[in-house]
Amino acid sequence: MVTENYMTIEFPAIPENVEFARTVVACFASQISSFTLEEIDDIKLVVSEAVSNTVLHSYDTPGGIIRLTAARNGDTLYVTVEDFGKGITEIEKAKEPAFTTDPDRMGMGFTIMEALSDELHVTSVPGKGVKVEIRKSPHGTAKASEELQC
Repeated sequence: MVTENYMTIEFPAIPENVEFARTVVACFASQISSFTLEEIDDIKLVVSEAVSNTVLHSYDTPGGIIRLTAARNGDTLYVTVEDFGKGITEIEKAKEPAFTTDPDRMGMGFTIMEALSDELHVTSVPGKGVKVEIRKSPHGTAKASEELQC
């Protein structure tokens, strides 16, 4: 994949940075002029869910690192949210609607991310972190066979 533009930032996994992350990615995604406002809102929500999961679940103490990468290739946006915390032992279980390890939460984060992305991949190594990779194109125009690369 030839990347036309990209950005990578790292910041602490603290609640204040959820809004920061979603705003940064929305601004970056706006380079793709064929995204509708609704699609930009979807991207913001997906990023919020991914970053919120890291803030809530990845580290035992606040302030662990989140690495956020966004790349643009043509009209396709690739976003990666990565942490270096606890990891997820059972990804498929964690992706089930309403599954949660915190009774105060709804457990819908991955469900929302999958519904609003053209493609979503979650990888994890317990004790080493989680990587969430997202692909989004205007009106879902990217080919299904296109590889997700962030």
